[in-house]
Amino acid sequence: MVEALISGTMSSPTPPRFRRLLPDACDDFDLVAGYAYPDGLSAPWLRANMVTSTDGAAWGPSQRSRDLSGPADRALMGVLRGLADVVLTGAGTARAERYRPVRPREVWDRLRTGRPATPRIAVVTRGLDLEPELLRDAPDDARTIVFTTENSPRERRIAAAEHADVVVAGEESVEPAAVLAALGDRGLHRVLTEGGPRLLGELTGANLLDELCLTMSPTLAGPGADRIVTGGPRPEVQRMCLAALAEAEGSLFLRYTRP
Repeated sequence: MVEALISGTMSSPTPPRFRRLLPDACDDFDLVAGYAYPDGLSAPWLRANMVTSTDGAAWGPSQRSRDLSGPADRALMGVLRGLADVVLTGAGTARAERYRPVRPREVWDRLRTGRPATPRIAVVTRGLDLEPELLRDAPDDARTIVFTTENSPRERRIAAAEHADVVVAGEESVEPAAVLAALGDRGLHRVLTEGGPRLLGELTGANLLDELCLTMSPTLAGPGADRIVTGGPRPEVQRMCLAALAEAEGSLFLRYTRP
C-alpha cells in the first residue's frame, strides 16, 4: 500500500518500508488503514504529529524539525495530511518551517475522494505576522484559516481577511477550545496539528488532544532544544494508550490515543 501511494510522489527511488511491531507484527504496514480516523465523527478529533530525537529534542541545529526527519517520517506526514481535513499550526512554526498551502503532490489523491484536493491550513497567531504566500496562494476550496484575538492588529486582520478566513477566538490569547469549535462548525472534523511545541502545550493543557503520532528519530540533538511540548498551563498527567508501534529506516513510529 505505501509503495503504491508513494509511487510518483516522492523523489526517493526506494520508498521506505514500514514494519509494524505492535499490536501484532507485520512486515508491510498499511499506513492508511493503520492511521485512519475514527468513523462517523460528529466533532473534531485532534491528532498531533510530532518528531523527536532520542534524547527528547523537538528540533536540530537549524531549529527546525526537519533536522530530525527522513524519508520515512515525510512519507507518514504525507499520509496523515492526506487523511486530514485541516492542518493546524502555530505562527512560529509556520514561519520557522516555511509553511505554504499544502500542494496536491504532497498528499495522495486517493485519500481525498469527495473532499478538496488538499487539506486546509489553519494558523494560530496573535500578531498576524504571517508569510503572504500562506494566505494568498491557497485554493478557493481550501482557504487558509487564521485564528487570532480581539486585540490583534486591526490593519493586519483586515489585510489577512482579503485572502483567508479570519476567526477571532479570544480576547488576549487564542482559546484552544474555541479553535476546535470553529473547525467543527466548518465540518472539519479530522484535525491534524503539527505543533509547534507551544501550540501543542496549549492544546494538551486544555486536555483536547485525542491522539499523538510520535516519530522517534535515531538522532542525538544535545542540549538546547525544547521538548515537543512547552508552555501552556500545566495539566494533570494524562494517560495515553499505545495503539501501534512501527519501524522504518531506524525510526520508531508510535501512535498513542486516549484511553
